[in-house]
Amino acid sequence: MSTILVPLPPTDTPLFDALLAELPQSVSSALRVEASALGPLLEVAPYLLDLTRIHGAWLVSALEVGPDQAFADLMSELARAGREDDETALAHGLRLAKGRTALLAAVAETGGAWTTARATEALSDLADAALEAALDLLMRQAFDRGHLAIPAGQARAANSGLAIFALGKHGGRELNYSSDIDIVAFFDPQKPVLADPLEATKIYSRMVQKLVGLMEDRQAGGYVFRTDLRLRPDPGSTPVALSVDAALAYYEVRGQNWERAAWIKSRPCAGDKAVGEAFLKELAPYVWRKHLDFATIADIQAMKRQINVSKKVGDIRVEGHNVKLGRGGIREIEFFAQTQQLIAGGRDKALRVRPTAHALAALAEADWISPQTAEELTETYWYARC
Repeated sequence: MSTILVPLPPTDTPLFDALLAELPQSVSSALRVEASALGPLLEVAPYLLDLTRIHGAWLVSALEVGPDQAFADLMSELARAGREDDETALAHGLRLAKGRTALLAAVAETGGAWTTARATEALSDLADAALEAALDLLMRQAFDRGHLAIPAGQARAANSGLAIFALGKHGGRELNYSSDIDIVAFFDPQKPVLADPLEATKIYSRMVQKLVGLMEDRQAGGYVFRTDLRLRPDPGSTPVALSVDAALAYYEVRGQNWERAAWIKSRPCAGDKAVGEAFLKELAPYVWRKHLDFATIADIQAMKRQINVSKKVGDIRVEGHNVKLGRGGIREIEFFAQTQQLIAGGRDKALRVRPTAHALAALAEADWISPQTAEELTETYWYARC
């Protein structure tokens, strides 16, 4: 194999050895070469062991060409699947890509071929590609139903007038292996896409509901991503797809500080990205305020207290400490970076970056925090996420 993996601490690997005995000789021989890296990993990760059982031959070829090329090929295959008219085939292709990406990212990360940051980027890019491919199919289905005013050749996600935004870890390209994705869907009613513009909310909402189904439905191969739509404006009483005008009106009149924080990492991840970028430009004065009053700062402090109470965050301890939600953990580092961005980002556009590590570096560059603080928090953040 051309990819050389770093060995993991040695351990007994009866499950891995049994798997090699099941696989074809050519596959097991190739994987055995990297047994010092693969054996300890697959022995303690049943999900990855099962994925290797299914995708062993593919993993061998992926390590041969290198993880970057293998992942690029996966994304190209997924895009092609989205341009076909077979929903069943696309659903299978989405799950195939998810399983292979998870396996590749885990092997490449633990084997030293990828950093943790690169692995999280790949999982996030997979989510983008999956949403785009599914929306491509849904646009062609909408054309077949007579819902579109554009030609068949233009019935694609990029021309839909519907922007899908990634928020949270997805927006920052920081997804975990088991992360949900938080998305919001807004459409531009001024774009001449639909045959009946008065039906826009209904048509786009059905499209988004079907999109979520393609991501979440448990089929052979499981689900692709659990998908959360609850970060949209007033989720208890609004449709899953809103017009950009309605969304802007909500944020201007009723938007809260926690929603401002939620939009810091937002980015158009699929669909009509031109609509998405235009919306973010309009939303910027709401998210990035040039002047913060003491009430806003107090509100930010209250947000943290509420998180601590809801998650039962207590003092730091060794045994049983929650590295994600506990004091000094992953979520607290993310919250620290985002609150500093909220406070200072309105006056300094250089702070308006999405990934947590980039935000910490930008805060240090702007002398908002010390370089040592940024370095220590960044090191702790990625160590806790390994």
